[in-house]
Amino acid sequence: MRTAYAFFSGLVLGAVGVLMVRPASMGAQTSAKPVRLVTPAPVLTTGNGSLLIPVVGVSAEQLRDNFDQSRSGGRMHGALDIMAPRGTPVIAAVDGTIRKLFTSNAGGLTVYEFDAAQEKVYYYAHLDSYADGIHEGLAVKAGTVIGYVGTTGNAPPDAPHLHFAIEILTAEKRWWQGTPINPYPLLAAQK
Repeated sequence: MRTAYAFFSGLVLGAVGVLMVRPASMGAQTSAKPVRLVTPAPVLTTGNGSLLIPVVGVSAEQLRDNFDQSRSGGRMHGALDIMAPRGTPVIAAVDGTIRKLFTSNAGGLTVYEFDAAQEKVYYYAHLDSYADGIHEGLAVKAGTVIGYVGTTGNAPPDAPHLHFAIEILTAEKRWWQGTPINPYPLLAAQK
């Protein structure tokens, strides 16, 4: 079953709402599914533009800093886990370009997005699925739905979340190589 999102504007103060519609599945079921309004992620204005909390409906108060937590094999987490129900829309945190769609044992279904200046890479992991139309080389605006929260890779099956990381790119601009920075202070500043 696919989830379709229709974007509309004109809400109070120019906010954008997301209308979520789940059409009937292809099988014998033909009854319409309920429609509900989903609140988009808030915007943080930074010196270089806007940084969105990349999971629709999650507020800054719900975030927990787990960047420095240790993980198996003595490695540091180096990212922010944003807990949300399976299937919650994941949105591009910044304007940029989808650089790589990749499946790995650890991250599962992932997206690597370069910002418009190609200075940082934004990593979205454990996705349940990609949004329709997402492909490598696609230019996206902050707020574009790129996938859906899931538990692919090494995520516990009972703890759907987005593993979100930001890295400063090296001069070689390799999607898999950069210096990690903690996204928590940037997103938590929205409190």
